Amino acid sequence: MTDLMERPTALVTGGATRLGFSFAYALAKAGYDIALHYNQSADSAQQAADAIMALGVTCKTFQFDLSGEHPEELIESVLNEFSSLQVLINNASAYEAATIAQTDMELLQQQFSVNFFAPLLLTSAFADQCKKGSVINILDNKIAFQQNHYAAYLLSKKALSAFTQLAAIEFAPDIRVNGIAPGVVMPGEERTSDYIKWRVDGIPLERQGRVDDLMSAMNYLLNNEFVTGQLLTVDGGEGLNHQGRHAEQFSNGDIL
Repeated sequence: MTDLMERPTALVTGGATRLGFSFAYALAKAGYDIALHYNQSADSAQQAADAIMALGVTCKTFQFDLSGEHPEELIESVLNEFSSLQVLINNASAYEAATIAQTDMELLQQQFSVNFFAPLLLTSAFADQCKKGSVINILDNKIAFQQNHYAAYLLSKKALSAFTQLAAIEFAPDIRVNGIAPGVVMPGEERTSDYIKWRVDGIPLERQGRVDDLMSAMNYLLNNEFVTGQLLTVDGGEGLNHQGRHAEQFSNGDIL
């Protein structure tokens, strides 16, 4: 382990639970001090911080509502505690199902504020104040689909995907910006085993993803300094498995 004054710091938004905690923990194991952002999960954030500090690094928690008017202020708060901020993982996400017809302005603002506006403004502030480092935006393999049942959520993630490439151009060469689009790795607790099996049936690699698959993707993007503006889809090929209808299917009676 390097000396405390030499350790780099990583900020993980939504880092108290689920994949956010996994990213934070993996970064801590790699030798980063951790700025752990949370909104409402105070108890989980403290438990996460305790687990991370047991690895011998420093971890401090930062409560912040990223749906507010100035999410970029989180960067300043972190820099007041950690001058060595070098990595930003934009992981915090809002997720609510609704078709276009069911979507109103309130839902649009809620989904876009957390999923798109906050990562954009955090990335800009990170580039301005840290001057050098790496940003990873956590997307969703749904960006390869046109699932209108998740209209506001999906549009916000598609916007974040496009932003990842725009930001990679604007903030190069000192700031690298990439994205990870997970597939079926850590489904919500409300998802049944039948649902998971149904999803896995549509994955060419014929298995559910593992958390380590995403950590490997993160480590690759952080450690390969000649990679920027890339969207790394980690979904077992699920996003590729959509051929569309064609004549051979029709003639062979394969259309259901």
